Amino acid sequence: MSEVFADRRGRLRDRCAASGSAAALVSRPANVRYLTGGAPPGAVLLLGGGDDVLLCPGAPTGDPVEGRVDERLRLVVLPPAGADPAVAAVGLAGEAGADTVAVEEHHLTVARHRAMGAAAPKVRLADLGTAIEQERIVKDEDEITCLRIAAEITDQALGELLESILVGRTERHLALELERRLVDHGADGPAFATSVATGPNAGRGGHRPSDRRVEEGDFLSVCLGANYRGYRCEIGRTFVIGTSPADWQIELYDLVFAAQRAARESLAPGVGYRDVDRAARQIIDAAGYGECLAPVLGHGVGLEIEEDPQLAPGAMGKLDACVPVTVEPGVHLPGRGGVRIDDTLVVRQEADGGPELLTITTKELLAL
Repeated sequence: MSEVFADRRGRLRDRCAASGSAAALVSRPANVRYLTGGAPPGAVLLLGGGDDVLLCPGAPTGDPVEGRVDERLRLVVLPPAGADPAVAAVGLAGEAGADTVAVEEHHLTVARHRAMGAAAPKVRLADLGTAIEQERIVKDEDEITCLRIAAEITDQALGELLESILVGRTERHLALELERRLVDHGADGPAFATSVATGPNAGRGGHRPSDRRVEEGDFLSVCLGANYRGYRCEIGRTFVIGTSPADWQIELYDLVFAAQRAARESLAPGVGYRDVDRAARQIIDAAGYGECLAPVLGHGVGLEIEEDPQLAPGAMGKLDACVPVTVEPGVHLPGRGGVRIDDTLVVRQEADGGPELLTITTKELLAL
């Protein structure tokens, strides 16, 4: 794996050299991990003409390292309560003779940027932009394997919950149980805050679990994901509790399911981001629920749960092979509830079988 991280750093170094920067300073945590394999919280990566240096903030007890740090890196641990690693890195670059350092301005505060400039007044700070985020969009097969395992863990946790008694339990209790089950099955933790929504809350995107108890006849919407070796997936399902679904519940579920299926089937290299969104949106629009659909149909996943690309009406760009994305349409009717169906898939060529579905829990409307 060290070859993989070295190659990634080499591509970034070449890009910076081509733009006139002698060094690059990476501070965004997911980008640091992408280029190093692992790092303690607060670490930054300095790429220059010599060694690649990982600067870590010191702590009396030591910080846990997320992942396994590439042994080719030179590790510098700063004294406890010492300088900001980013500030120290710019100073180090200046001492090595760098005249320009490319930095992630979109991740830096104004105060931190000023402190970095003051640490090495003769060094010009250029903007690296989102070069690393764009590099991260297309995943290699090792990354996809991690996502696949994260999805398997998530499916297991959700499947076990569906076999338990749900009526009378609170949204908050169910969310905590799901997160415990993720860890029990090998996750490093949840990929994001688990959402459990019942009754009038169901189908609402980003709902925070409350003390509302599950009741007979409720819609139950669940959205969760596992974090496995830093890679994060997402699944969302909607069920009916304790009884046969009402006619309006079946109608709404079938509508969202049809929209989600249309978007999933549209995933292919060369297809526009906005075209995937349109495949789902036009079905829901035609049924008169267009104003209930979220502005973004889905997004990329990886070391962060929300990455590029965005699948949205105004999104520019086209899909590549080996890009993992979510497809997650939902319709929420105020006061009644609603439906969300969410999968994580990997874009594949048609010759390779088309889009690969990672989250395989049934999408049948079950009465639990």
